[in-house]
Amino acid sequence: QVQLVEFGGGLVQAGGSLRVSCAASGGTFSTYPMGWFRQAPGKEREFVAAISWSGSTFYGKSVKGRFTISRDNAKNTVYLQMDSLKPEDTAVYYCAAGRPRGIIRTRVEEYDYWGQGTQVTVSS
Repeated sequence: QVQLVEFGGGLVQAGGSLRVSCAASGGTFSTYPMGWFRQAPGKEREFVAAISWSGSTFYGKSVKGRFTISRDNAKNTVYLQMDSLKPEDTAVYYCAAGRPRGIIRTRVEEYDYWGQGTQVTVSS
């Protein structure tokens, strides 16, 4: 069983930067593909970025070039660095863990474990 806890959300002005973190416990973190999703009020949960257990990355179209996902296996933590933030990036951000040694996934139902989410608000 994997437990995930997100940190680092907050309020930032448009054009600014913010980094959110996700600390994992239980399981062998280094073997899990990790993903970030977000959900704005009234909208479906949306794929943001993912990183494989071997370090390959993949991004959603709306964030590619602005967001960077990374992981520190020694700290059991995955990060999402968000730059050039826009008001439309406002959402609750969730991290998720997939199956050990699995490939990168982009769909909600392909992830087995989820954090509680952290709010990111971008003001215009």
